[in-house]
Amino acid sequence: MPETFDSGPMGGAPDGFERLWTPHRMAYIEQGKSRSTYEGTHDCPLCAKLDMPDRDALVVHRGEACYVVLNLYPYNPGHLMVCPYRHIGWYTDATDVERDEMGVLTQHAMRVLSSVSGTQGFNVGMNQGAIGGAGISEHLHQHVVPRWMGDSNFMPIIGRTKALPELLDDTWAKLARAWDEVG
Repeated sequence: MPETFDSGPMGGAPDGFERLWTPHRMAYIEQGKSRSTYEGTHDCPLCAKLDMPDRDALVVHRGEACYVVLNLYPYNPGHLMVCPYRHIGWYTDATDVERDEMGVLTQHAMRVLSSVSGTQGFNVGMNQGAIGGAGISEHLHQHVVPRWMGDSNFMPIIGRTKALPELLDDTWAKLARAWDEVG
């Protein structure tokens, strides 16, 4: 027998998901619509890192076609990004060399993070285009986010605060030191 329900004034079928309404995020969405684009090395934050000393730029490793950098606004301690040197916005624009090195550096980043911090899991991925959620949509980057049991809590939602137990410079020093030591 089909399940019946009161769809209420908004209609729709139940899908088993709870909803957390965050209307304050609309300000971020609206602001993103009017943000000017990053046209390359003169204004792109990821391109600007290429001319800075590694520690100042939080660059953990520089490869042939790509580099690895700590995220300035991390989800978790050790949140890395793997970026091509070239100012391209889409994965489909990456050369075979860039694509392959991004994969190799992502694997190595996972090994380093596991070795240094006992990571229990990872979120790995890239957001493509501003609509896809990329904060810097003009410069391709792949996120490597280390995860641990219990690393999420109510603070970001209720308190609008992200608790990070380690300073970026301390995290950078550990990861940069371990990069060549981890096989």
